[in-house]
Amino acid sequence: MNCRPHCGACCIAPSISTPIPGMPDGKPAGVPCIQLSEDYRCLLFGKPERPAVCQRLQPSAEMCGESAEDAMAYLIHLEEMTVPPMLI
Repeated sequence: MNCRPHCGACCIAPSISTPIPGMPDGKPAGVPCIQLSEDYRCLLFGKPERPAVCQRLQPSAEMCGESAEDAMAYLIHLEEMTVPPMLI
């Protein structure tokens, strides 16, 4: 499956705990990656400096759904399921 044009959900919804060029501390969930272009494409795609977590994340019908909104909802849910809640 190919990425949906003008989506970018995988570059916004998940947190990334490893360095990204321009974001040395990674990025929190819900924050667009600095390497996300204006047309919602990864500027690091196919480059060695692309984080390993990004390289492993592959588009799928389950993840991408029928729209960018579906993809964002799926990835937000996945993020919530995999990141432990902060203790107050």
